[in-house]
Amino acid sequence: MARDEINAFLGAGTNYHGKLHFQGAVRIDGNFKGEVVSEGTLVIGQEATVEGQIKVGQLVLSGSIKGEVEAKNKVVLHKTANLHGNIRTPVLVVEEGAVLQGQLNMGSTGTVSTEKPEEDS
Repeated sequence: MARDEINAFLGAGTNYHGKLHFQGAVRIDGNFKGEVVSEGTLVIGQEATVEGQIKVGQLVLSGSIKGEVEAKNKVVLHKTANLHGNIRTPVLVVEEGAVLQGQLNMGSTGTVSTEKPEEDS
């Protein structure tokens, strides 16, 4: 995604605490703590650290996230991505080297059956 396609930018060295709602695309290269809600695209740069809940249309991660992620369309974890928490998305793209520590839910209803079929013996 080119920089000119991004509606807002939190640059390196910035610190933000609170709720972020946006349309279109936002890029974070600083530190963010709180909640992000959008139907759009959130890009988290390589040096960025985000802690909290993220609920977006698409997430593109190169930096670090600690928290819950829900993406309606897609999550992309680049090779420098480091995610500690749970992801819920229908599509996940992971580059070699990305770190994911948590649970992944790719179901549309949010429930995953772990039951094994009963066997007759």
